[in-house]
Amino acid sequence: MTANNSEKFQQKYQAGKEALEMGQSRQSIEYLEIAKDLVPPNSRRGGEVQIWLVTAYQAASQIDQAIALAKTLITHPDAQTREQAQRILYIMQAPQLQRPKEWMSEIPDLTQADQETTSRYVSAKPKSAEKPQAIELNISETAPTENLNNQFVWFALGLTILIVGGLFWFNQV
Repeated sequence: MTANNSEKFQQKYQAGKEALEMGQSRQSIEYLEIAKDLVPPNSRRGGEVQIWLVTAYQAASQIDQAIALAKTLITHPDAQTREQAQRILYIMQAPQLQRPKEWMSEIPDLTQADQETTSRYVSAKPKSAEKPQAIELNISETAPTENLNNQFVWFALGLTILIVGGLFWFNQV
């Protein structure tokens, strides 16, 4: 491959990947097919671009083309390409699970909604020039917790003393 072809391949390959990542699957297919023609199909780079092309076909709902290309790639000379093609093919050929209707939420079709000329929104009431009313807060005083009578504090203090004393005892033995 010449330096010019290598540079052109890299540009089209990168543009195809970026287009696919941005959700532009049809544009991605165009770039990736050009890139595929610029490298030997049995090379590692040829395998990489074809794996991306399988994914682009799948994203564009061209499932038959994606499956056909993935089937040819499972015999590719590059081991990594073969493995990826087998995984993708397995996923694409997996049976589609049917979801029960009660799991689904229906979204009403608003295109057929009544085309009334009146607004369905209620206008806001005009603001009056009244002063805002003062808010009264009723705060009742509560007695603070008396720490001297708190049995948990004494229990925790005693447990801490036992642990610290035990650590000193084990260090001296």
